[in-house]
Amino acid sequence: MKITNAVNILKDESGATAIEYGLIAGLVSVVCITALQLVGGTLDALFRKIDTDLQEAMNQ
Repeated sequence: MKITNAVNILKDESGATAIEYGLIAGLVSVVCITALQLVGGTLDALFRKIDTDLQEAMNQ
């Protein structure tokens, strides 16, 4: 009886699956943060140009 329980515990992979999902979520988070940082500089430059153009248009 005890040997059967030990074998079942060793064959249980539900913990490994949870760890794999955690690693995938972590990797997706790192990719999203990196992408947002790369795009953030471009968006900042775009909004600054729009702001400058609007201010010039209002001063004319």
